Amino acid sequence: MDPVKSPLLLPLPLLLAACGDNPPAPVEGQRFSLDAARHVPEAPIASPDTAGAGWTVARNGQAVEFGRPGQPTLLTLACDLRKAPAQLRIVRHVAARPGEKALFPVIGNGTISRFKLDARLAGEEWRWEGVLPASDPSLDVFTGPRELEATLPGGGTLLIEASRIPGEFVTWCRAGGHAQPAKAEDEKPATATEPPEAARPVR
Repeated sequence: MDPVKSPLLLPLPLLLAACGDNPPAPVEGQRFSLDAARHVPEAPIASPDTAGAGWTVARNGQAVEFGRPGQPTLLTLACDLRKAPAQLRIVRHVAARPGEKALFPVIGNGTISRFKLDARLAGEEWRWEGVLPASDPSLDVFTGPRELEATLPGGGTLLIEASRIPGEFVTWCRAGGHAQPAKAEDEKPATATEPPEAARPVR
C-alpha cells in the first residue's frame, strides 16, 4: 500500500497571491456620536445694523426695548415687580435651540459684565434669556451715560449708542417701581406707580 501523502501546506502570502492581486488594506473604523451628528451648528449670523436704533419703553411700562424703528426688537430689559426683590430679565432676540447656554458680555461705562443666558421658549420663539435680581451689580453696565457693546457668540454684536433710558429703567426696577420710570425725551414725568404706556424710540 502506498503511503498516504500529507496535503501540501503553502504559506499564507502564497495562497493570497494565488488568488490574484493582494486586496486593499481594510478601512479603519471611526467612532462618532449620534447626538453630535444630529446637532449641526448653525452658521454665525452677521452683527445687526444698529444705525438709527434706539430704546423704546414698552406699552405696559415694564420693559425697555432696543431696535430700529419698524424692525424686530434686538434687545429687551424687562422688570418683574411681582418678585421680592424685583428681578430683571435680559432678552437677546436671536434664534436659540433647546438646552443651549451662552455667556452674553456687555461692555461699557468702564464695566464688563457677562450675563448667563439660556434658550427659552416664548410663544413660538426660542430666544436667549437671563434673569437676575435687579440689585445685581453686574447691571451697572447699563446705568452709565456711555455707549455699549453687547456680543452674543454666534449672534453678532450690538453697538448701542449712549442713552439715559436703560439706566433710568434699571434704577426704577431696583426701587421696586417707586422711582421715576424711564420715559421719552419729550414726555412729562410719570408718577412712580404709573409707568408711561408707550414711547417712541429714543437714544
